[in-house]
Amino acid sequence: MPDVLETPIEYLKGVGSQRGELLRKELGIGTYADLLLHYPFRYVDRTHFNTVGSIREEHAPVQLRGILRQVRMVGERQARRLTAKLEDATGSIELVWFRGLRWLQPVLKEGGEYIVYGKPTLFRDRFNIAHPEVEAAATWDEGAATPLQPVYGTTEKAAAKGLNSRGIAKLVQVLLPQVNGALHETLSRSLVDQLGGLGREEAVMEVHFPQTRERLDRALKRLKFEELFFIQLQLLKQKQLMQQEVGGNVFGQVGELFNTFYAHHLPFELTGAQKRVVKEIRRDMASGHQMNRLLQGDVGSGKTLVALLCMLLALDNGFQAALLAPTEVLAQQHFRSISRFLEGLPVRVRLLTGTTKAAGRKSLLTALKAGEVHILVGTHALLEDRVVFQRLGLVVIDEQHRFGVQQRARMQAKAEVPPHVLVMTATPIPRTLAMTLYGDLDVSVIDELPPGRKPIRTVHRYDHSRNAMFAFLESEIQKGRQVYVVYPLIEESEKSDLKDVADGFESLSRRFPLPKYAVGMVHGRMTPEVKDYEMARFTKGETNVLVATTVIEVGVDVPNASVMVVENAERFGLSQLHQLRGRVGRGAEHSYCILMTGDKLGNDSRTRINTMVRTQDGFEISEVDLRLRGPGDLMGTQQSGVPQLHLADLVQDADLLQQARRTAQRLLDEDPELRHPGNALIAAALQEQMKDRAVWGRIG
Repeated sequence: MPDVLETPIEYLKGVGSQRGELLRKELGIGTYADLLLHYPFRYVDRTHFNTVGSIREEHAPVQLRGILRQVRMVGERQARRLTAKLEDATGSIELVWFRGLRWLQPVLKEGGEYIVYGKPTLFRDRFNIAHPEVEAAATWDEGAATPLQPVYGTTEKAAAKGLNSRGIAKLVQVLLPQVNGALHETLSRSLVDQLGGLGREEAVMEVHFPQTRERLDRALKRLKFEELFFIQLQLLKQKQLMQQEVGGNVFGQVGELFNTFYAHHLPFELTGAQKRVVKEIRRDMASGHQMNRLLQGDVGSGKTLVALLCMLLALDNGFQAALLAPTEVLAQQHFRSISRFLEGLPVRVRLLTGTTKAAGRKSLLTALKAGEVHILVGTHALLEDRVVFQRLGLVVIDEQHRFGVQQRARMQAKAEVPPHVLVMTATPIPRTLAMTLYGDLDVSVIDELPPGRKPIRTVHRYDHSRNAMFAFLESEIQKGRQVYVVYPLIEESEKSDLKDVADGFESLSRRFPLPKYAVGMVHGRMTPEVKDYEMARFTKGETNVLVATTVIEVGVDVPNASVMVVENAERFGLSQLHQLRGRVGRGAEHSYCILMTGDKLGNDSRTRINTMVRTQDGFEISEVDLRLRGPGDLMGTQQSGVPQLHLADLVQDADLLQQARRTAQRLLDEDPELRHPGNALIAAALQEQMKDRAVWGRIG
């Protein structure tokens, strides 16, 4: 960006050192550019006011003008709150604040005229507004230069020093004249015209202080498109560079191991989706370029079998393969299932985890370096420097969102020629998020379940129907089936009313007593030995009920388990609920998932529960999860790689994201090096951005 925009924020009139420090700490605003990119998150139409008497429903924001009455601080300590009444010609409504009381009370003057904005809620048959935005009417009238008032995000500390929404708006008004000409255009003339004709600087000015709704919509579309377009352009350009510059081992031979396994050892006929994905991967690995492919597949869709076929291709071509899993439970599960699949074939599979004994580890590493281990399955232990392969050709990474880019790169560094990389996830990723996170990868989707898999019946039950639920569990156990009961906590907390595992284990042991029944317990704080012992008992059918935390979310495969009970299901995310449900339905019998909740549910909790009951489509569930939680929370902030978006929203702007992707792809198809004079501005902006940012989706 031009130098004027890199000016420290302290130098802006009205800021100074104290406010500058506050802006940095509270809002991340350290330069003029940061303030410019601190866009309003909504706008208030100054031309429209509601009356108190016209309020008819909850959760529709209203703008009111009236006199403030009865400003009171009520309650003690933790329960303290500030209340007031706003009165107009049609009635009065209660206002209540639970936070920011110290700085708020002195500025609210009883008898003063105020503008109030907020969402009404119904409480004891009367409407009130919690935490409304309040501004003196006189101040409001002074600032009524535009019909749409920008509302800026702030914090309690910043607002206490005058940096509320109005204070920030004043700083932006001071800044904008100094920007004059400093914001260079980044898009070609033809793209600007397609997006409504507003130049970049003009669009930024309009977003901060819009003259009309129509111009605001055009400005938002232009700037959102720009954000999404350059993300997609970077990812596609990176993919282009990888294909041009990074060679890969050629797996040209489909040999004896693959053919023998396919003809005689497949546990079931592959689905059409599995066959399609295997062909895509075979084509990648024979191309002479390094494969970087993301394999998405719902719980139980057969991703491990596809990965195994790819490993056999590596072995047939004289290479070793590695499978990296995030937890010991999952690594052991993969090791057992792969060993079972390959029984009778001359393939040596070994397991390496943090608990592998020293003597066994030493002999394993010696055999690995000599090429005597063909497939190595393990956890983060595989990343250690002393783990040396003779000829690593394929790395399979399961549940990849649990691993960082650096960890994946360390696996790739274990071979002279970069190994092919297959990344798997059983957490379905919404299309918009996959395009943004993994836009430089090729994506394969297994969208069919193997034949014979019966749908899992999912029901929602409240706590008051617990006895009926217990009776159902007993009937399933008497049929010879087994049951999971999952709790969100390990031990009781004074601050939580959640049922914990220890309490659940005791109550279930009383309901299903020895010697007729056996109840086991597994949680994350157990030693690996104890955990393995309890899991082995359940797997062998020696335990009827397994009480657990989400430690069993992935990697546990017990076909005889037919019921999954999730206690306090309202406290789990959709992705977790979907993963837990996937632990049952693995045998030939009908299976059930029972979601137990308290009687009172919030809107989001109710949406999650209803979604689980309505559908088993992991991709549909992931779309709902994305809407509820947002991309950063959905993927996990540390490893998500979700780029910072100042205006665009991956949920609301899905269509614009698709348009940006298509436009970027078409541009690179027509002008791969961006050398056409008409693309000069785009090329310059792309070079600047790629210099400053990591490539989010890159595997290594």
